[in-house]
Amino acid sequence: MERHTIEPRPGWQQTVEAQGLIYPLTRYPDDSLRPYWDESAYYEFTLPEVEALEEVVEELHGMCLAAAAHIVEHDRFADLGIDDPRLAALVAESWRRRDELPSLYGRFDLHYDGTGPAKMLEYNADTPTSLVEAASPQWFWMEERFPGADQWNSLHERLVAAWKRQAPLLPPGAPLHFAHSAGDELGEDLMTVAYLEETAQQAGLETVAVSMEDIGWDRLSGRFVDQRLRFMRACFKLYPWEWLATDDFGGYVLDTLDNGGGTGSTLWIEPAWKMLLSNKALLAVLWELYPGHPNLLPAYLDGPRELAHTRGYAAKPLLGREGAGVTLHEPGAAPVPRGPEDPCCYQELAPLPDFDGNRVVLGAWVVEDEAAGLGIRESSGPVTDEYARFVPHVIR
Repeated sequence: MERHTIEPRPGWQQTVEAQGLIYPLTRYPDDSLRPYWDESAYYEFTLPEVEALEEVVEELHGMCLAAAAHIVEHDRFADLGIDDPRLAALVAESWRRRDELPSLYGRFDLHYDGTGPAKMLEYNADTPTSLVEAASPQWFWMEERFPGADQWNSLHERLVAAWKRQAPLLPPGAPLHFAHSAGDELGEDLMTVAYLEETAQQAGLETVAVSMEDIGWDRLSGRFVDQRLRFMRACFKLYPWEWLATDDFGGYVLDTLDNGGGTGSTLWIEPAWKMLLSNKALLAVLWELYPGHPNLLPAYLDGPRELAHTRGYAAKPLLGREGAGVTLHEPGAAPVPRGPEDPCCYQELAPLPDFDGNRVVLGAWVVEDEAAGLGIRESSGPVTDEYARFVPHVIR
């Protein structure tokens, strides 16, 4: 694994925008605009490195499914902050019926620098983003800059194939709605959903786009409807389950949840059981089940334990995103108390690999149950946040 600098292509911004990346720049606190898509550098991997990472990702995915089963079987929903018995019961039912529910993709964030085993930092299996840039502009960049090279990237083909395989699980005769929040100022959620809708269309599915804010509730029929008052039988949503289940219409979501038994009216994708994988409490459950595993970092829910004195720790909110709320604590630092209203997971501190001042994290994609591609983000600070840059890669 090596980082190389390279001259960006002339007109790179217009090129990637035409390929669906309409948010190639990031606005910083000083009001300056800097590249989010950064092709002034790229990472180069060997094929054995990529093959080893693929094996790690699929093993970690299987371990996460086993951890989800453990949470359900031992009724550990309180550890995830799921204290509503009704929601917990529906998530458990969703897990037991998972073979009847469409489930598409997820993204592992990995600590890796090419010199040791990859370490799992977290798993976003409910609302992962940075998909568009990983699947499309990155591939076209490689074809233009390195003709004949290769890349860890079968995302598009696998997504289309996944929709084809899962089409029989969708309600017959009904279009598949694709929803995102209209409050997405950058357009990232919009383009992620639009891209996934395109892959569904290529798989032969009838689709309808809608914003979450435009979804209505028909009181007479007791169903969700779109802007044209069509019943929403199935919907892919780029909207976290913890919001969907608890906002103003959350009660209706639970009342009409189709968990594969045919008793409800709306089938949501990703399904409710994905709440088990996107919660940082999963990290602690994994360490309980697989202590000492080479691809895991020690993690706990009741405090940093020995980490406070040995390697240090990262305190991660159970439902945080884009690094929000993450605090880093060096060994020997006084633990920062957190109350029950602010639950978090305490994970061993693993400083991100530093390549010439750039802190890197690998985003390894899973489609259904198989490793499908790689996206790399760099940051200047120790936490990958909303200012991190996307950098392409090739296989040597």
